[in-house]
Amino acid sequence: MSGPAPDAHWLAALHAAADRAPRKPRVPLWAGDARIGSVEPDVLLGLALPARLVTRVTRGAESGFQVHGQLTTSLNEIALAMREAGVAHVWRDEQLAVTDAQGTRLGTVERAVVRPLGITTFAVHLTGRSPDGRHWVQQRSLTKPNDPGLWDTLMGGMVPACDSVAQALARETWEEAGLNLEQVAQLRHGGRISMRRPTDSGVGGYVVEHIEWYRCIVPDGVEPANQDGEVAQFRLMQGGEVLGRLESDEFTVEAALVLTRNGL
Repeated sequence: MSGPAPDAHWLAALHAAADRAPRKPRVPLWAGDARIGSVEPDVLLGLALPARLVTRVTRGAESGFQVHGQLTTSLNEIALAMREAGVAHVWRDEQLAVTDAQGTRLGTVERAVVRPLGITTFAVHLTGRSPDGRHWVQQRSLTKPNDPGLWDTLMGGMVPACDSVAQALARETWEEAGLNLEQVAQLRHGGRISMRRPTDSGVGGYVVEHIEWYRCIVPDGVEPANQDGEVAQFRLMQGGEVLGRLESDEFTVEAALVLTRNGL
């Protein structure tokens, strides 16, 4: 389906916002031979961590930090030290996968520290339309730690270490929208979006994220209903209203990237 086209200057600014350099210089974070993230040096140096956990190293022309020991155990000990020092984000007791550059899982880490450690995360979004072409969108709860009150896709969430993308799609669709995937029609993969940008999620936070997004039709008579308290409301919007709110920056960056690819 096609609708109104976004303003070219706004669209260029959106893509620029999703691909921005860090605010401050960052250095690599390694585990074995794999680069698993990046940090502002002062963040780790300020923790005075023991050498059994992490040391400052130089590889070729690059200076960075090496994590030692069993990766999951060491990263979670580092995460606890970051929480104690007040440089972690909101603690979730949720483990996310830690991967190398090829996407191979090497360990897991508490979600609260992935941004300060520059660890790549994985997310899933679902866009929904009514049969007549309107968009189902959600407004994020005003108590959400990230982007409170902004508009979002029908569903969007992280892929935890315990889930595959397919499992996260099903679970998050139920938790956020109260929908089983069997209730929607024409469910299909839309594509992958990647982001690299600074964030206020933790001290020295930097987002490196890959989003798998899907599209579906929500049949007449089926309405989303939040189950986890993280959505303020759902609304059906015409493409023109969605576009107006997008260009007024009322949607999250992630949702804006997805919706502009999905067509208005």
